[in-house]
Amino acid sequence: MATKIQQILESNPHESLFFGEWLTGQGLTAKEQHSYMKRGWLMRISKGVYALQGASPTLLHIVAAYNSQLGKQCIIGAYTALELRGYSHYLSIGKPSAYLFTDNKTKLPAWLVQGKWDMTVKYMTTSFLGPDQKGVEPMMVDGDRLLVSSPERAFLECLNLPSATSSLLDLYYIMESLTTLRPKLAQMLLESCTSQKVKRLFVYMAEKAAHPWFKALKLDAVALGTSRYMVVPTGKYIAKYNMTIPKELAEYE
Repeated sequence: MATKIQQILESNPHESLFFGEWLTGQGLTAKEQHSYMKRGWLMRISKGVYALQGASPTLLHIVAAYNSQLGKQCIIGAYTALELRGYSHYLSIGKPSAYLFTDNKTKLPAWLVQGKWDMTVKYMTTSFLGPDQKGVEPMMVDGDRLLVSSPERAFLECLNLPSATSSLLDLYYIMESLTTLRPKLAQMLLESCTSQKVKRLFVYMAEKAAHPWFKALKLDAVALGTSRYMVVPTGKYIAKYNMTIPKELAEYE
């Protein structure tokens, strides 16, 4: 007769990372989990977190397990979401980064954020696009079901990153490739967005790129604000959007 752990593995053949809470729900007590670790079936990643002996779970697999086994909603967003969706032409090379987002009421465990994985974790909590998950869509990646920001949401997330100001021209290159964004979803996200800077930059870049979908946006319903915004301390003033942006972005053609 198969052992309990073998039965669990046979029922979940794709899983290589297990949360103790989930294993308990599968009928494996904490004492039995410890026993299987001692016997070499499982190796301890953190308290109550195990990997299958000999396995090296990818970060995305870990996030998928975190969501599915614990009922969480960690989102793959910003540059990582764009790359997963095929917009990687202008993204940095080298060890990839994973931009992970949760709402302000949830925090990822330290072992997940600080661990040495195949991707560098870039994690933040945010609610600048509203309390729900507008524009977050399930996506299968190497057999894992992930929650991934749509291109519309991901680009807004990129603009909201602390590092965005220093890479606006690179972001505009990405905007140029976003030829098939859905205006209804972009509209919904813009109306929910609480960042004046993000909204103005998104609209400015979309208009500059002359995408057909831009013409379908109803900008009178988007609160862009009236106060002057200095994206950078010195640059070029764009009167239409009452903001100062980097000169290289304003003059790029």
